[in-house]
Amino acid sequence: MPEKRSDVHNQHKRKKTRRGGIGRIILIIFLVLLLGIGFFVWKVYSDVTGTTDKIYKNVETEEVRNKPVDIKHDDEPFSVLLLGVDTGDLGRTERGRSDTMMVLTVNPNTNKTTILSIPRDTYTEIVGKGKKDKINHAYAFGGVQMSVNTVQKMLDIPIDYYVEVNMQGLKDIVDALGGVTVTPPLTFKQDQYTFTEGQSVTLDGNAALAYSRMRHEDPQGDYGRQARQRQIISASMKKVASLSSIMNYQSVLKSLESNMTTNLAFGDMVDIFNDYRGAAGNVEQIQMTGSGTKIDGIYYDIVSDKEMNDISNQLREQLEMK
Repeated sequence: MPEKRSDVHNQHKRKKTRRGGIGRIILIIFLVLLLGIGFFVWKVYSDVTGTTDKIYKNVETEEVRNKPVDIKHDDEPFSVLLLGVDTGDLGRTERGRSDTMMVLTVNPNTNKTTILSIPRDTYTEIVGKGKKDKINHAYAFGGVQMSVNTVQKMLDIPIDYYVEVNMQGLKDIVDALGGVTVTPPLTFKQDQYTFTEGQSVTLDGNAALAYSRMRHEDPQGDYGRQARQRQIISASMKKVASLSSIMNYQSVLKSLESNMTTNLAFGDMVDIFNDYRGAAGNVEQIQMTGSGTKIDGIYYDIVSDKEMNDISNQLREQLEMK
């Protein structure tokens, strides 16, 4: 029996209704997903800005550049003084000394980062104190400000930014990153850990502290310890620059919030992450060396004028300074 016109019309209407219903469901799902992604992005942004506000601390230091570096222009090299202080190590709570001093120069034009280790016993003028002493005493005398001014004077370069991390912070940051991988240059034991020369190993926070702390069993003494510290820093930089660390952003932020201060603002960090990440994968390590000498019964590292000038020129070239 032939279908009536009204039946055909009703069938067509039902099909349109079903198609419209499916379309609305897809649209709703899409909007829910979009809102979920938007909330996640907002949450990340909120967490990051909240943490950077808490760890940000500006320090008035002597101006060396004619004008401040502007990393929003992604062709400008910049420098960072990394201070690893012994607050938080072995239960200390007072402001101690800068157990680790490193200068990082980052050049986006050559996609290269240079890490210079400064021996903590280096004998130099302490700017603002009016005398010569061990460079790590600058932090004990005048905190970050005096440390920055002293390093600038000694190396004849500007220090654009600083990052101060206590020893507990190193442990927490490495844990938040899911560990870092290094290849020990020698075999040794420290605390309950054993490290074997030439065998790559992934270290958690406690192991990283032990690896970077050992000094007395190393034939190179404090220089060997500094080399292992540079390994940890370099491995951490590469991990932070990788996409995998984003999944752990909340843990990383929590570790930074409790254990770090810096004059890098949120916008600076975003610009560095976006425009300077390539330099994190190409790291050159430099060790400042001196000769051990006692003055009035106190041990100092005396760095020759030639050594200091060579290092200064190398860093100035990296910073594209005439």
